[in-house]
Amino acid sequence: MSGVTKGERIDAKSIVGKTVVGKSGKKIGVVSDLVYEVRTGELVYLTIKSATSYANTFQFEKDEHGNEEIPYNAVISVGDFVVVAEEEII
Repeated sequence: MSGVTKGERIDAKSIVGKTVVGKSGKKIGVVSDLVYEVRTGELVYLTIKSATSYANTFQFEKDEHGNEEIPYNAVISVGDFVVVAEEEII
């Protein structure tokens, strides 16, 4: 799969299960779900599981199951990995 950047479309099924890394290349976790605004369809969060110790350095919002949520506006690209801008998470 080639990389996808903001503004391009990608099937949600292809994002779930991908490893999330920061721009620095450090692993953050694995995408477990997508959270979106029902009225507009806008993606709001990526929910991650298997959070790493690096992920624990951030102050993530958590869902009702305690899984960390990364704001979707932090996503830079989706390819073999989901790359996020750490400065947008903090």
